[in-house]
Amino acid sequence: MATKIRLQRHGKKGKPFYYIVVADARAPRDGRFIERLGSYNPNTNPATIDINFDKTLDWVNNGAQPTDTCRAILSYKGVLYKKHLQGGLKKGALTEEQVESKFAEWTDAKEGKITGKKTSLVSAKDEARKAALAAEAIKKEEKAAAIAAKNAPAVEETPEEEAPAAEAADETSAEAESAE
Repeated sequence: MATKIRLQRHGKKGKPFYYIVVADARAPRDGRFIERLGSYNPNTNPATIDINFDKTLDWVNNGAQPTDTCRAILSYKGVLYKKHLQGGLKKGALTEEQVESKFAEWTDAKEGKITGKKTSLVSAKDEARKAALAAEAIKKEEKAAAIAAKNAPAVEETPEEEAPAAEAADETSAEAESAE
């Protein structure tokens, strides 16, 4: 019996949620399966992948063929890399300690990338929130100034009051020039 590691779709329309399962190649997509290995939620950023690493590695080593999407998921989680390292161990190119150290190093690097992406997404979200609050505060001040200008009593300038003030200023400047 040919077995495949593939996705089984769940969730509502527009919000897919998948189970990663091992199934007979002839079974329908959402039909009968042999074993459930984990889940995949593409709705989150980054996508949430939860798999049973040991069971998945056993199935891959026993010949279960992953579909293209499952191959990408298994590669992302390191199952295929671990299988590759175990192949080197069988051939005698690597020792058990080298396999474990290489896989641990790869896992640490991968976790660093994932946490880096998560922190950059959180910081970008915070920056967008701060920018929105600043723009809102500016808009609020503009509206308050417009309302204050509208509600303030209108001060009319009369040309009669300006003329005596201007004449008085001219007289004081003329007196200052004659005194010199």
